[in-house]
Amino acid sequence: MSTSSTFPSDFLWGGAIAANQIEGGYKEGGKGLSIQDVMPQGITTPRTEGPTDDNLKQVAIDFYHRYAEDIALFAEMGFKTFRFSIAWSRIFPLGDEAEPNEEGLAFYDRVLDECEKHGIEPLVTISHYETPLHLTETYDGWVNRDLIGFYERYARALFARYGARVKYWLTFNEINSVLHAPLLSGGINTPKDQLTKTDLYQAVHNELVASALATKAARELAPNAQVGCMILAMPVYPLSPDPDDVMASLTTERTNLAFGDIHVRGEYPGYYLRSLRDQGVDLVVTDEDRAVLKENTVDFVSFSYYVSVAETADESKRVMGEGNLFPGVRNPTLKASEWGWQIDPVGLRIVLNQFWDRWQKPLFIVENGLGAKDELVEVDGRKTVIDDYRIAYFNDHLVQVGEAITDGVDVMGYTSWGCIDLVSASTAQMSKRYGFIYVDRNDDGSGTLDRYKKKSFDWYAGVIRSNGASLTR
Repeated sequence: MSTSSTFPSDFLWGGAIAANQIEGGYKEGGKGLSIQDVMPQGITTPRTEGPTDDNLKQVAIDFYHRYAEDIALFAEMGFKTFRFSIAWSRIFPLGDEAEPNEEGLAFYDRVLDECEKHGIEPLVTISHYETPLHLTETYDGWVNRDLIGFYERYARALFARYGARVKYWLTFNEINSVLHAPLLSGGINTPKDQLTKTDLYQAVHNELVASALATKAARELAPNAQVGCMILAMPVYPLSPDPDDVMASLTTERTNLAFGDIHVRGEYPGYYLRSLRDQGVDLVVTDEDRAVLKENTVDFVSFSYYVSVAETADESKRVMGEGNLFPGVRNPTLKASEWGWQIDPVGLRIVLNQFWDRWQKPLFIVENGLGAKDELVEVDGRKTVIDDYRIAYFNDHLVQVGEAITDGVDVMGYTSWGCIDLVSASTAQMSKRYGFIYVDRNDDGSGTLDRYKKKSFDWYAGVIRSNGASLTR
């Protein structure tokens, strides 16, 4: 049956993408190279020396030239908000210049023009897995404290240019993922297996300080804006009621929760400091760093949610499954997607309640979706995809968002991941499709780049139009 809407009237429905996964135009408009230009297979293989022709992200889905057409399609679905990222190397091609690149700034002015034309509220990610390659190769990315200043200069340039036009900002995409994907998330050139724990956690610290400084800069330059952190949420369930399993699940989950604790409370929690001591990590943390973290906490917490995992203290029972960028113990009660990600709608309600109870900050679900293989078919003379599996996934997750709102959780909005098909972050495939809009491009780079509305396009439009009342239990 349909549900009467529990969603607030100002709920921000929309979709989300990242620049490196949709824009293309990798050498146009004065853009410099980013880490994505040497990651043709995502995180599945080591980086290449330089750009290679097999990298789908060089063209991606050509949003750089087709943004007006795509935003018009989002408007047709009724989007209230559109989450996109700004490519750092479009604004500062090397990352360490003194002045920004005007061509890059002007491109995002045009994107914002289209959003405003259609009444869509932009939600902008400042850094989404696209560190300028020069910063990676010259400074070893976020391991080097110099990146704090380069990032702050970049953020200030964005707030100065777009501060009056953009209300909602996110500092770093899935900031906790640096622990598992140091090149992708932290622009760290040192191979993961050679990276010391101290260097890795110093990179984490440097990003956290930079995030706080960006929040401070936004309050100076864009006083009406709100700044949020963005966390990869992945609830961790004990595999059994054994207290050792419960403790193991808490310990694993805290590795992610710490990033929210620090952004919201402005200081390192005791359990995190113990973990650093236990690992022999010795961080350089100044008194100024502590003050910056404490005085510049976030306005809201945003997160991605795709999958939950289990945890056990019993090594003999550690049967691993796939997760979002990093794996976890497989939950025997859950089914999985074609890429092995376990599907757990109730986990989204659990995360929303956990985060709200813990932080008492408004929450924004800025990524959620199903990566699946789609088949383009013709129905009544129109090419489309009959993606009932995607509709079921979204329906079941959104029903749980409604339950969380009824629980009393303050949820600002929901942006589905990959609202238009894009190049996957982890595997760099086109065949792992998330969108309501099919893009005719294949893993070998062939295709017309034409856009086609899937069945889920009209379904999501109906959900937005009814403010969630059309969802079925």
